[in-house]
Amino acid sequence: MMRKDVNKPKGKTSAYAFFVQTCREEHRKKNPEQSVNFAEFSKKCSERWKGLSASDKKCFEDMAKADKVRYNREMRDYVPPKGFGKRGRKRKDPNAPKRPPSAFFVFCSEYRPSVKQQYPGLSIGDCAKKLGEMWSKLTQSEKQPYEEKAQKLREKYDRVRGCCHGDAEDTRLLVNPDPDCVSCV
Repeated sequence: MMRKDVNKPKGKTSAYAFFVQTCREEHRKKNPEQSVNFAEFSKKCSERWKGLSASDKKCFEDMAKADKVRYNREMRDYVPPKGFGKRGRKRKDPNAPKRPPSAFFVFCSEYRPSVKQQYPGLSIGDCAKKLGEMWSKLTQSEKQPYEEKAQKLREKYDRVRGCCHGDAEDTRLLVNPDPDCVSCV
């Protein structure tokens, strides 16, 4: 998990957030000893906010506009330290072999054309539902050939991935291997 940059400018506050902040301060002044039930308090604030006129909301909207200007100014001047920045997923190697399909997807690739032919107006989602129903109606012995094919594809994937884990040039060769080539080295 990434650490948080303590110097990063605080986010901009909305008009409603300023209103809730004001309500909380009022509540604290009236009832300093009483603890706040967050759900109930939020509900009351929401109802009060909806009941406010546009002129009453204007004060909070002006505060939000001023805070937005502050935030934009601070963000313009802010430079994140090295190591902080956009969190992202690890980049996937474009030359890595594609993951093998499951037994269900092997089944789908075989039966999808016939389902589309049988039901021409079927959407992609409905086609998937139909294939799912067909798959669930199959017995274990009827599913066996698809599971075996999926297992073979999985073994091939593991072999290819294991042979050249990290070497992009080798991976490129193995994604579309030469049919005459027997070994993966």
